Amino acid sequence: MNLTKTQTTVLLASLLVLSACAILYELLISTVSSYLLGSSVLHFSITIGLFLSFLGVGAYLSKFLDAPLLPKFILIETLLGLAGGCSAMILYFGNVWFPNYYILLLLCVSVIGILAGMEIPLVTRLLEQSGGLREVIARVLTFDYLGALAASLAFPLLLLPLLGSMRTAFFTGLINWGIGVFNLAVFKNNIARPGRLWVVSAITALILAFGFVYSFELVGFADALNYQDRVVISRQTPYQNIIVTQWNNDTRLYLNGNLQFSSTDEYRYHEPLIHIPLLSVPRRDSVLILGGGDGLALRDILKHETVQGVDMVDLDAEMVRLCKTHPVFNQLNGGSLNHNKLRVFNEDAFNYVKTCSKKYNVIIVDLPDPSEPALGKLYSVEFYTMLRQILALDGVVVTQSTSPFLARKPFWCIHATLEAAFPCVIPYQSHVPTFGQWGYNMAFPVKISTDELVQRLEQRLPALPQLRFLNAANLRGCFVFDTDVAELPQNPNTLEKMELVELYSQSYWDFH
Repeated sequence: MNLTKTQTTVLLASLLVLSACAILYELLISTVSSYLLGSSVLHFSITIGLFLSFLGVGAYLSKFLDAPLLPKFILIETLLGLAGGCSAMILYFGNVWFPNYYILLLLCVSVIGILAGMEIPLVTRLLEQSGGLREVIARVLTFDYLGALAASLAFPLLLLPLLGSMRTAFFTGLINWGIGVFNLAVFKNNIARPGRLWVVSAITALILAFGFVYSFELVGFADALNYQDRVVISRQTPYQNIIVTQWNNDTRLYLNGNLQFSSTDEYRYHEPLIHIPLLSVPRRDSVLILGGGDGLALRDILKHETVQGVDMVDLDAEMVRLCKTHPVFNQLNGGSLNHNKLRVFNEDAFNYVKTCSKKYNVIIVDLPDPSEPALGKLYSVEFYTMLRQILALDGVVVTQSTSPFLARKPFWCIHATLEAAFPCVIPYQSHVPTFGQWGYNMAFPVKISTDELVQRLEQRLPALPQLRFLNAANLRGCFVFDTDVAELPQNPNTLEKMELVELYSQSYWDFH
């Protein structure tokens, strides 16, 4: 079949869009898996590795497809649009109903990967009839790589924030389907019996259109199945998936599927995190919070009347906006995010600290656990060294440090990392029923003994309004570690060698 110039252009343009769709499916499956099961590095690695492998399988299988190639190419695009468009829905519901999520993940990746892997060989064979092989391969790969670039930029910056994961999947499937239909219309005179392809395309369009229109309802239904309690807030931001559930008086926040707090006992986490460091230093004029976008840590900071200003650095502006305006969060944080002492900076904590010239009396590091390198860098010697540079000489840095019981090695690795940057580091812990034993580490630029610190805290604690958890009787116990959670010597965590992330990953699988 000799192709006209217009038909050649259509095939090349189709390939650009199709390569973008393939990358989007890969990113979608990785993202959904991270939402449902956590450990984004693991799931992106698994998905990318499997996807590339099945692309190779698809490319190999394409050699068994004989002429006529056009109807086969159009059918593959239609089926790929259906499989890719429904992939997020399959994973969401399969996580509830299917006994092994990874078998389902393998099935989705294999089907999409094999179908996508057939595209370039088929287009190359079709275009070969209209030009030399050297020119054809150069043009095919050029358009393929350009499509991949477009998708990689559009997914995090545009599609995911605006549409969410499931609607993005159906939208991408409709694009894939549209390419098939467009080629069917352009090449209708070159296809012997196009009627069957039109029927398959029509059925596919109905399924994908239904999924796109009702995707938010489908997500809500899936969330209701994935979470035991009633879902009252479901948001997708450029950085994370936000879910809030309620049952009676228990409100819970989940970020990317990971529980952040329960309103029934969050004060048992926040009171030690905030009041122990603030009471340990002579001045608390200027406070820096890294993370804490829910406003709960800020709520407790504002109980100290001598605090003159608080700077909060949280990457996710939508998270802060939601917690600032939504009644559910206002009830929990007391409207702290609307306080005139607060300044919010929506940027990466590492970059903020690196360029900061201000000195703080107290620095609160209230960030997620170091489950991946992007978070692990915020628990590194290099980061803590930068924190020391913006800390007042009589100030204190405190960081949440995971559970010393469930993640004993990671906890003491954070302790060792702080010790590499500060001359004095004091660990402490509290019991949070929802999470169990939870740990913190305080770092001082000057030496102070634990006994001296406790005495200082016992003297100053009564001056605070009555707290729900901390009191003079249980304060000293926060600094006592039982034998099974006692210190284990660990290497510091550095940007070059993030041992902490590996230790945390091991702890995660030990308890899951």
